[in-house]
Amino acid sequence: MNSPVHVVVERYIDALNRHDPDLIAACVTPGFHNEHTSAAGVSLRGREAYRERLTGFLAEFAELTYEIEDMLVDRARAAVPYRMSCIYHGKPIVIRGMFRFTVDGGLISHRVDYWDGAEFARQVSSSHE
Repeated sequence: MNSPVHVVVERYIDALNRHDPDLIAACVTPGFHNEHTSAAGVSLRGREAYRERLTGFLAEFAELTYEIEDMLVDRARAAVPYRMSCIYHGKPIVIRGMFRFTVDGGLISHRVDYWDGAEFARQVSSSHE
């Protein structure tokens, strides 16, 4: 049986995969902290700021899909290794990474995204012909 945290995280990742900014933003708290560890990522705070950024992000990362490889849940926290694929400026990209989530009141209050910005840059600059 899935834990409440498991359900919240799956709902959020499903919303990302549906490319619906309002549905995605509805999965996070008003004070949501979106933290990126890669130099290529940009961290921010607040549901409204996150929602505002989502439209451009989803357009830039066309066909964005996160495939959950595993999910480890400990109380209100979850670690989720993923495989992300998208089309970025016409180039197919596949990156493995990991999300770390904190869930509060049925919503995600903190997301840390660990991914390899150098691998992303390599795929963007290489020819996929």
